Amino acid sequence: MERRLAAILIADVAGYSRLSQIDEEATRHYFQADLNEVILPKIAEHHGRLVKTMGDGLLVEFHSVVNALQCATEIQREKALRNASVDVASRLEFRIGVNLGDVIVEGEDIHGDGVNIADRMQTLAEPGGIAISGTTYDQVKSKVNVGYASLGKQKVRSIAEPIRVYRVVCDPSVVRSQSRRLRLSPRGLAAIAVVLLIVSGAAVYRWQLWDFDKAPKVVERFAYPLPEKPSVAVLPFINVSGDSEQDHLAEGLTDDLITELSKVSGLFVIARHSVFAMKSGAAKIQDVAAELGVHYVLEGTLQRAGSRLRINVKLIDALTGLSMWAERYDRQFADLFAVQDDVTGKIISALEVQLSEGERSQIERIPSDNLEAYDYYMRAEHEGLIYGDVDTYRRTLSYYQKAIGLDPNFADAHAGIARVAVDVWRNDYNFLWSAAVARKIAYDAAGQALKLDPDNARAHTVLALLQFVDGRQAEARESADRAVEAQPNSAEAAGNLALILAHTGNHDEAVAEIERALRLDPSPSASFRLLAGIVFYTARDNSRAIPLIEAASNALPNAEAGQEYLTAAYSFEGDRVRTGQAKARLLAQFPESNLTYYSYLYDYWRTDDLTHHLAGLRSAGLPEWPFGFVGEQADQVDGDGLRALISDKTWLGKHKNGTAFVQFFDKAGNTAYRSANTNITGTVEVQGNRLCERFSGYFLDRMVCGSIYRNRDAGHAGSQYVHVTPQALKFFSPAP
Repeated sequence: MERRLAAILIADVAGYSRLSQIDEEATRHYFQADLNEVILPKIAEHHGRLVKTMGDGLLVEFHSVVNALQCATEIQREKALRNASVDVASRLEFRIGVNLGDVIVEGEDIHGDGVNIADRMQTLAEPGGIAISGTTYDQVKSKVNVGYASLGKQKVRSIAEPIRVYRVVCDPSVVRSQSRRLRLSPRGLAAIAVVLLIVSGAAVYRWQLWDFDKAPKVVERFAYPLPEKPSVAVLPFINVSGDSEQDHLAEGLTDDLITELSKVSGLFVIARHSVFAMKSGAAKIQDVAAELGVHYVLEGTLQRAGSRLRINVKLIDALTGLSMWAERYDRQFADLFAVQDDVTGKIISALEVQLSEGERSQIERIPSDNLEAYDYYMRAEHEGLIYGDVDTYRRTLSYYQKAIGLDPNFADAHAGIARVAVDVWRNDYNFLWSAAVARKIAYDAAGQALKLDPDNARAHTVLALLQFVDGRQAEARESADRAVEAQPNSAEAAGNLALILAHTGNHDEAVAEIERALRLDPSPSASFRLLAGIVFYTARDNSRAIPLIEAASNALPNAEAGQEYLTAAYSFEGDRVRTGQAKARLLAQFPESNLTYYSYLYDYWRTDDLTHHLAGLRSAGLPEWPFGFVGEQADQVDGDGLRALISDKTWLGKHKNGTAFVQFFDKAGNTAYRSANTNITGTVEVQGNRLCERFSGYFLDRMVCGSIYRNRDAGHAGSQYVHVTPQALKFFSPAP
């Protein structure tokens, strides 16, 4: 390994991302003009070597530190002249840092503390200014026609010892003329020294606060305390292609960077929904960081033209507003994965995070070798941001399926289908699939994703939910834990684990995990708010559950679960008015709501949790059977009568809501049910005085029991009997 002493100059454009968002082409044109007409000629004139450009910045090596500072001052003087004729809002102003130190040489590249310190000097420079290290000052203080303002010793990131820092005054005549005019007494000089010490000390103090764990003023307005780990928000990349068809590509790049960084246990990464919620705002970086509670913000732009892809990206320290790292990529679209890997690696390096071998292999994994498949996958993920109706689900599934058609080994696309299928199953969107079909698809797709990628967090999350509902709680907990282990910063995985913890009696752990999930996703989707509210409700914390469920219900007015949980929670709180209102909304949405239905629906819960929930709903006045049905014991058909009614018989009748149906029974205990919208088969048996049925995909394939009474309802006078089940009231007569 070669080492040598070198003078390092690092330059970076202040506010480059802001200017690019206003007019990327013009900003890039002006940067290239400055580079070709000012910077490169000055580097050559002073015998420097351009090591590399870094987006809107550059790294230069000199053999002489005097040459390095002369080059920096002449660049800034010429830039000042050029900027005089440019509108203030459009000016490109460089910050320049210079250091003399030891560097490590690898081919044409250099790195090490000598380079790192130069980079820290650059961040301390004012726009249009220069900052230098103490080692530089010691060599140049009497050799370059400039002035210097000491900032004292400063503690800078990744450097163990504080470093002397000086700002360069490019016009020293100002300093000299003032010193000639000011003939002050020792006492006057002392007073000025005190003032200068206070002023320069304020700058030092501003930079040292964070390093000494004292909250800087900018943190005082943060919505949340900063995590102990480096915290990052990846803002949605801005599509500057002028083609909205490429929005999914910008969003996909954002989402993939969030996903990859979320796999790193040494980072704290804000979830996708919260950062995409910031998309329409024009807030400053510090405002975004304050709202999300993060130290660092990544922002960027994307432009695609045919097969060409141009990406600008910058990592910003939100506490100072200064750029830590920036890069510009002008590549073929086929290089997209290489760009993602490079950006991820540079962020991890800039924040000095150590990766485990497992994390390294995970983030180096290429999702698909087929870019067309990947494009369809990103379109599906774009649709996934706005889940809410059957048509959206159909489009999402179509894109995932096209991705798999092009690349059958695309694990993330299989996991995407599993997520859609489990949502369809849970929300009963039977216009897509029946519950039984959705459940099988979810299991199969999650299993295929894990076969291709055993660490796929989304697939483990889906599998955990399926196992939990199937009553396999130990397996569900293991799958949920594996999801969090695979993607420690996934709010989805953490929230799912919290739900399973809550329903397995681990209430304290569940609350801690859902709090962590909400910190990762401080502006969660309505469905995630509902999940979080259910976790708090199950943990018997209604004061925290109610506001979350209320917010979810306002955003999802047709979600029955929101009104169901609000009805019970308000009842436990003794709020009779809001209990009645929530109950009325629930019955308007789902008139069949009844305690027997919920006792079957949630029979995989712990007995304590189910008893608690039913007690809340019962206290609110929810009926035991659909539509408040209460049968007279004298009218109930006994076991022998039930057997006679289902032995090779056909029922003809109508539901309470008027839907006509036909149900067939054979002598072997099989049954088939038909209506305008439903065509299902199942089995039937008599247990005591109850008629019990099992239909595949309904009530999680469990046997569900009801009763039959002789009909006394004048509104259905043509029917001999009424069959009451947890789901319906069916008025019927046996066919002649």
